[in-house]
Amino acid sequence: MTATIEQLREAVQNAKTIVFFGGAGVSTESGIPDFRSVDGLYNQKYDYPPETILSHTFFMRHPEEFYRFYRDKMLCEGAQPNAAHKKLAEWEQQGKLNAVITQNIDGLHQAAGSKKVLELHGSVLRNHCMQCGKFYDLAAVKAAKGVPRCALCGGMLKPDVVLYEESLDNDVMDEAIRCIREADMMIIGGTSLAVYPAAGLIHYFKGNTLALINRDATPMDAHADLVLHEKIGEVFSAI
Repeated sequence: MTATIEQLREAVQNAKTIVFFGGAGVSTESGIPDFRSVDGLYNQKYDYPPETILSHTFFMRHPEEFYRFYRDKMLCEGAQPNAAHKKLAEWEQQGKLNAVITQNIDGLHQAAGSKKVLELHGSVLRNHCMQCGKFYDLAAVKAAKGVPRCALCGGMLKPDVVLYEESLDNDVMDEAIRCIREADMMIIGGTSLAVYPAAGLIHYFKGNTLALINRDATPMDAHADLVLHEKIGEVFSAI
């Protein structure tokens, strides 16, 4: 691993503009479970499959069951940024990183100090009333019993998280594409590149160096200049 890490370190040093695209593997080292690994949520047993519970249809038809699962499995209290989150924030402060593009919804990049974070799938930290649009923070959802309701109109609150059957935010996607096109180095970390349309963002990169850091192989390994099948936090700690 040492030789490839040295190559990655040199590539980072030589890069003028880096863009980072990350998935669940960035947060697993902070204690947040992913969905598709052996120990992930997809391999645990519930009354309904997680992908069903986390769909728009299920949310509208069975909000009580949705929120029971959501509070239990999607809100990971006490999670703290790890070495990967901190390194990315450091690069941004140095002017090397133009954006973090993430599939994660946990807000850990912002907690580490990153300012330009494009959240493709939204965030558990933001919630709104489906009737009047009033904003609510995470504390309001956690404190509510059963289905959280708006204090103003009684409408049901919805997390600003992109559920299955829902579209990604066009403005966020457009900005992600712009940042990728402007970068001369793209680092992809902690993602299997299996979820579309997010995974398709890689095709907009036309820069010099594409680096892939993921514990398991991905469909794009053969197209990358550097590939490390390692934990991203450990890799970032060494560069």
